[in-house]
Amino acid sequence: MTIDRNLPLVEEILGTFKDTIGADFIAYRNHVYRVVNFCYAAGAFGAEDKLKIQIAACFHDIGIWTDTTLDYLPPSEKAAAMYLAEAGREAWIPEVTQMIEMHHRIRSCEDSACPLVEAFRRADVADFSLGLFKMGFPRDLILTLKSEFPNSGFHKRLAQLGGWWLVKHPLNPLPMFRA
Repeated sequence: MTIDRNLPLVEEILGTFKDTIGADFIAYRNHVYRVVNFCYAAGAFGAEDKLKIQIAACFHDIGIWTDTTLDYLPPSEKAAAMYLAEAGREAWIPEVTQMIEMHHRIRSCEDSACPLVEAFRRADVADFSLGLFKMGFPRDLILTLKSEFPNSGFHKRLAQLGGWWLVKHPLNPLPMFRA
């Protein structure tokens, strides 16, 4: 599999959030690239589907920074929908927002009418778990993506945010997970 190291659409979208993401920018950018590449490895996707994957990846966790919350799925979905509407791609809103909404679902999303939803979920789980849950991806791909796009403190930052959230919301410690 060829690793995509430079995706102009990803760079363009994330560039608009660079100041908002701040010191976490490289960490999040690398996470986005790992998720995109894992997703590409999950199936044979055409050019349009690859654009949807890139857009969903850029926005899937963005609410962490735009709304300073660990309950980030609704603001992430809203930001993606606004971007798609402004780009004249309103028809993609249901699929892309479902990819975002379900990317932390514990169970499979194979029942979704949109095949990208399950591929995206598997890609994010493989990366979020640091490869502990391989989700069907080969070990050498996991190691290659970790090497190409270093963690740069991404998971450490998530742990910090999770700790702060837990103190303030002990009865809702993981609002982003879906059953």
